[in-house]
Amino acid sequence: MARHALLLLLVVKGGLLVWGVLGFIEYVLPAVGFGLQDANFPRGVQFLHWFLLVSTGTTFVVGYVWRWRHTPAVTVTLYATLATLCFVETVDFNAFGGGDSRFAIMTAEFALYAVLSVFLLRSPVVRTRFG
Repeated sequence: MARHALLLLLVVKGGLLVWGVLGFIEYVLPAVGFGLQDANFPRGVQFLHWFLLVSTGTTFVVGYVWRWRHTPAVTVTLYATLATLCFVETVDFNAFGGGDSRFAIMTAEFALYAVLSVFLLRSPVVRTRFG
């Protein structure tokens, strides 16, 4: 089961990487128009958003392929930075469409980061893969 979860995480991180690259392309070339930018975010926040998504996806995918032993710890650190940015985007810039429901979505994102962090730091399957 944990092995399948690790493979699923690899697929999700690959998707995150693609999403981040497409977001960066649109950030640099707004005429491309994928619809990924959030008009509420200042350009610097938007840059950090795409940078962190690309960094997280790249770290995990490359770390998985190369069996880099620091992959779990670096990924968890990136989750912490993503959570911090999510907080700023939600509180200051009305991410997730604004309204009170944005706080529930933010909380769910934080819970996901916590669950994934525990998995990456405690799972024997992860330790074997990256050990």
